[in-house]
Amino acid sequence: MTPRILFRTLAIAEAITWTLLIAGMVIAYGFDGTRLGISIGGGLHGFVFLAYAVCVVVVAVNQRWHWGVTLVGLVSAIVPYATIPFDIWADRTGRLDGAWRREAGDDPRDQRWVERMLRLALARPVTTVVLGVVGVAVVFSALLVIGPPGGRS
Repeated sequence: MTPRILFRTLAIAEAITWTLLIAGMVIAYGFDGTRLGISIGGGLHGFVFLAYAVCVVVVAVNQRWHWGVTLVGLVSAIVPYATIPFDIWADRTGRLDGAWRREAGDDPRDQRWVERMLRLALARPVTTVVLGVVGVAVVFSALLVIGPPGGRS
């Protein structure tokens, strides 16, 4: 899986979960229906939101994005459906081109700790994916314990 495919998959998933959350809110508040849709859509959206944020950071390090591009990528998840135009823009401007950088090259940036950590993670993809999913699940669970944005009603 290339950085482009991973990024696009999570950008689309993030947009789909926005749809689920918004649909749940329309049913609950627009039609005085059940809040089950908000619980399911919100839970899925929260998990995918966190996974997308991790993906943005990993792809940003691999592709050597400027911090401003990385920040816009992260903020795009906050605005409904904005991950799609960001993905299209990043692709069209070549920011998603290339493969994973599994080996150090001549570039002095390859000696930075974050680059070494990326290569270590890429050398063990199954372990990295498992640890990533567990990490997102732990953060997601902690956020569930804290409660939803805006408090409980």
